[in-house]
Amino acid sequence: MQNNTESAPKIHKVSSAFVYFFGALGGLLFGYDTGVISGAILFIEKQLHLDSWQQGWVVSAVLLGAILGAAVIGPMSDRFGRRKLVLLSAIIFFIGALGSAFSPEFWTLILSRIILGMAVGAASALIPTYLAELSPADKRGSMSSLFQLMVMTGILIAYVTNYSFSGFYTGWRWMLGFATIPAALLFFGALILPESPRFLVKENKISEAKQILGIMNKHNTSVVDKELSDIKEQAAIKSGGWSELFGKLVRPALVIGVGLAIFQQLMGCNTVLYYAPTIFTDVGFGVSTALIAHIGIGIFNVIVTAVAVMIMDKIDRKKMLIGGAIGMGVSLFIMSFAMKFSGQSQAAAVICVIALTIYIAFFSATWGPVMWVMIGEVFPLNIRGLGNSFSSVINWTANMIVSLTFPTLLDFFGTGSLFIGYGVLCFAAIWFVHSKVFETRNRSLENIEETLRKRSNNKMSSNVAKKI
Repeated sequence: MQNNTESAPKIHKVSSAFVYFFGALGGLLFGYDTGVISGAILFIEKQLHLDSWQQGWVVSAVLLGAILGAAVIGPMSDRFGRRKLVLLSAIIFFIGALGSAFSPEFWTLILSRIILGMAVGAASALIPTYLAELSPADKRGSMSSLFQLMVMTGILIAYVTNYSFSGFYTGWRWMLGFATIPAALLFFGALILPESPRFLVKENKISEAKQILGIMNKHNTSVVDKELSDIKEQAAIKSGGWSELFGKLVRPALVIGVGLAIFQQLMGCNTVLYYAPTIFTDVGFGVSTALIAHIGIGIFNVIVTAVAVMIMDKIDRKKMLIGGAIGMGVSLFIMSFAMKFSGQSQAAAVICVIALTIYIAFFSATWGPVMWVMIGEVFPLNIRGLGNSFSSVINWTANMIVSLTFPTLLDFFGTGSLFIGYGVLCFAAIWFVHSKVFETRNRSLENIEETLRKRSNNKMSSNVAKKI
């Protein structure tokens, strides 16, 4: 292929801040579309006359679509590029949101929510990889965690929108349709976004890749030349498929991606975020107070995640994960204990709410952003899209399982006992991080890949020595 400099004038006009904002905007849609249904379902249920089974599917349809979207987007992004898939995701977001808002009955709504979920899953698999590949090594954690900040911002906007339109008869249609606005912004922004320099080098568009690296590294020539040289070396390796993903070389990265994706859900993060108003009412607060408190938690979430973005590249990823799991586990134990006495004591109810808020703070500052950052970092270039896609599928599948089983488990165990189980899983996650996860902070993607190759070669040499 010939070097491509056709888009050079456009590239020079795009600032790194523009790239990071619009690159992460898919996260806002991710957060909004998963968070808005918690308020909208109260009105959908009445107007479409849904039974409990149908209500469950309206909520879970996005999760089913997310699994499909995450499964498809990775291999496609390795083949067609990250930027084109961001554009496609924006179109799918728009269609899904518009279809949901105008759905006349149950099955049209389910189909629209599945379509919307495909875009959510696509964003979860694509955006962390895109941001990781564009960011300099010393800023990659902060820039990649912008995705999680956008997710939390989207959830907050969803809570505010739910409250704002709750007085309208057709308010749920406005709640669901509001997502078309950021979807349109993402589409027009993506028209100007540059392609990932890693993908461009794979396509032999060297000069274009060098210009983008220059923008993202503030035109530091020595850094750009070194990074471009490393990328060329890794890009020369043939693109891989499923056999490479499950091969010995990638196995440590796959264990990290899958393990973090599962534990992030098993620790109960989304059940707490989805069911916070229910938990508040269970411990004695009124519905209106619970909804306002939900918005308060949303604001707190955004603030804590913003702090996490600022410290992401100053603290090792493993330390953040371990510290976060300890904080989440202890908070869940305190919350569970307080729940057992909340019916008889207002003080216990207040302690329960404080513990829940602290739990969410630890999640938003650590496991929320760090998981997405790391699955965008650990996989080799030739299967990065596939590996990120597979980890996202696992994450969304775990999300769906935990979300669907939560109401049943809640009825069986009660709030007080159920969260003890999630707390125990937090401490199991500490063992996993300590024993299976390697550090990636302040390391180039090419250096991380080289570590995988050395580990694989050392293991093969060790096995040969044992046989001899």
